Amino acid sequence: MSKKDKLIQRFLNMPSDFHYDEMVKLLGHFGFYEVKKGKTSGSRVMFINEEDIPIMLHKPHPSGIMKRYQMKQVKEILGL
Repeated sequence: MSKKDKLIQRFLNMPSDFHYDEMVKLLGHFGFYEVKKGKTSGSRVMFINEEDIPIMLHKPHPSGIMKRYQMKQVKEILGL
């Protein structure tokens, strides 16, 4: 099993310690990239793919651990 497959499987298990950095990698595997809005964007982050499908997230801080509702939203958008 590749690292990509392991990351997807970990995400699908909805762990309580899924980190924001892992989410960035996961979204990258599905063709999403972070839209840089400058220093004023704060903790709100938008990811978009070539089909202009947006995913809006609040960057979790200080721990970096994703909230379950955010993971469910991403899962629904990705169709997993």
